[in-house]
Amino acid sequence: MGQRQLSLLDNLLSQIDSGLRTSFGNAPSPQRASPAVNHDEPELTDQQREHAIGLMRVNHAGEICAQALYQGQALTAKLPEVGEQMKESAEEEIDHLAWCEQRIFELGGKTSALNPAWYAMSFALGAGAGLISDKLSLGFVAATEDQVCSHLEKHLEELPSEDTKSRSIVEQMLVDEAHHAESALAAGGHRFPKPVKALMTLISSAMTKSSYKI
Repeated sequence: MGQRQLSLLDNLLSQIDSGLRTSFGNAPSPQRASPAVNHDEPELTDQQREHAIGLMRVNHAGEICAQALYQGQALTAKLPEVGEQMKESAEEEIDHLAWCEQRIFELGGKTSALNPAWYAMSFALGAGAGLISDKLSLGFVAATEDQVCSHLEKHLEELPSEDTKSRSIVEQMLVDEAHHAESALAAGGHRFPKPVKALMTLISSAMTKSSYKI
């Protein structure tokens, strides 16, 4: 007997299950070891530690959004190869999710309580973009990754120089996210105009400020 083809409802239920696990559970095991394992735990002041926790919590929330975005786009992608690319990108983002989570716990912090809301919003955006067209979907990935890279660059400026563990994670994330943006454009993604990117910046800024504290 041939393998049963999953219906849209089957895939949707699978994505809901994935969303619940991602938002409420611990991150899956990463495929790559965290860059932080090669660095010693630094001595930080309470203020430095709290700031590092806040920044890494923002990064973790961003990875929750990335998971949801890719899963939503994979669900509604028109071309099979685009759907597969989205799934592969989501798998690569799992490394970032796990690294950030581990670092937050090492610093004595907690992940954002708003993660379920970020996941639901990002999943809807990703699925909506995929329904319109693959070019828009890929372009949305590229624009989103550009936003992420901008945040990561700012975090490298703000993280304590002594916290080489957190910094090494952010540095590797920056390399990977830039590659994802380039890959999405190379696959035919639409370049978003500056006004649209400016609106995305406002939305991501709201997520950043709230996840830093909550």
